[in-house]
Amino acid sequence: MFFTFFGTVIIAGIIGYASERSGFTKNGYIPSIIICVGGAFLFFMVTRMFHIGFGSPGLNAIIASIGALVIVPTHFRK
Repeated sequence: MFFTFFGTVIIAGIIGYASERSGFTKNGYIPSIIICVGGAFLFFMVTRMFHIGFGSPGLNAIIASIGALVIVPTHFRK
């Protein structure tokens, strides 16, 4: 579980950086990485508590990071 958690954080950070670098988001590098890591951490905990997910922990991290990037910035943007 320990290595799975750190792998989730690393994958989420890479997704946050790549989304900002590619122009998918315009939040800034640090906010995008924080949003991705937060979403992946939340989904990691939900997966551990309720045993729901999309298969592998890496796929869970990717989907949770992208989902957090889509939901959080567009929710607060005017």
